[in-house]
Parts: sequence; C-alpha cells; structure tokens
Amino acid sequence: MGAILQSLGRTVIAGVVLLVILILAVSTATYDHAWGAFFMRYLHVLSGVMWIGLLWYFNFVQIPSMPKIPDEQKPAIGKVIAPAALFWFRWAALATVVTGALLATMNGYIAQALSFQRPVTAIGIGMWLGLIMAFNVWFIIWPNQKKALGIVTVTPEEKTKAARTAMLTSRINTMLSIPMLFCMVAQQNGGL
Repeated sequence: MGAILQSLGRTVIAGVVLLVILILAVSTATYDHAWGAFFMRYLHVLSGVMWIGLLWYFNFVQIPSMPKIPDEQKPAIGKVIAPAALFWFRWAALATVVTGALLATMNGYIAQALSFQRPVTAIGIGMWLGLIMAFNVWFIIWPNQKKALGIVTVTPEEKTKAARTAMLTSRINTMLSIPMLFCMVAQQNGGL
C-alpha cells in the first residue's frame, strides 16, 4: 500500500481501479445512454471539484498567505507550487467545460440551456457562469500569471500590474462560483 501512496500517479490509478471494482461489484445498471450520461456527469463533477477546489485554494489559502511568507521562501511558491497548481487549474477548467457541454448535448438540452429556456434555466445560468469563469482562467488569469511568476519576461511594473489583474479576476471567479454551484445543484432539484 505504501508503494501506491508514494506516487500520485499510482494513487490515481488505484482510485480508478477501485471505481471499476465498485461498479462491477454492486452496479445493476444496464450500460445504455442513461448510464453514459450519468458517467459523463461524474466526470463533469470530478473535473469541477478539481477546478473549483484549486480556485478556492488560491483565494482562501495562497493569496492571503503570501504576505506572511518570508521573502527568501517566496520563490518556492512562484517557481514550483503556483505553476503546478495553475497547470491543473486551467486544464480542470477546460475539462469541466468540455464534459459539461457533452453532458448537456447527451441529455438534449444544450441549446435550451444556453438560451435560458425553461425547464433548464438554472443549468443554463450555471453554464454561462462557468463559461465566463473558464474564459477568465485561460484568457485573463493565466496570461497575467505567466507575467507575475516570471514565466514571461516583463518589466517590474508590468509584473505588479499582471499579478493584481490575475488576483482580481480570480476573485471574480470565486464570486461567480457561488451562484454557479447553486445553479448546478438547483437544476437537478427542480430548478429555480
């Protein structure tokens, strides 16, 4: 067991193996369209947990903690931790959008949801909020974080401005995540 848990890759593979064993052992489902849509929803939620978990990590832990970290220790955050977290953050955002779009397409409501038609108004609002947030991740936060972290060379003034822009946009995403998550849950429980 120790060998499995020493490696993130082996830990994730073990989790997938446990999932497959669980499905095979206790599932009575027929593997049809409904099961496929359910599994896509699972992948969507899994991706979303990674994305919003990292968003909240940045906003609840990393950003508030940075002023408390001694200057000599800050390079570890900027050169090692933040780039790795931002890698998973942006790809989880993309995976969440793609799996959500596939799920809405599989269930036949993507057009109605994106145009706020009943009975899928709540999920439509949630989808638009998620799309705005994903846009922010890829086209505002990530380009500015590359400058702030020194991945892209810029002047000190541009670096400071980029860090602030990335932080404020991340805060916007944190704000939007609260109604977005409500809308996602509301839809499966009767809508708004």
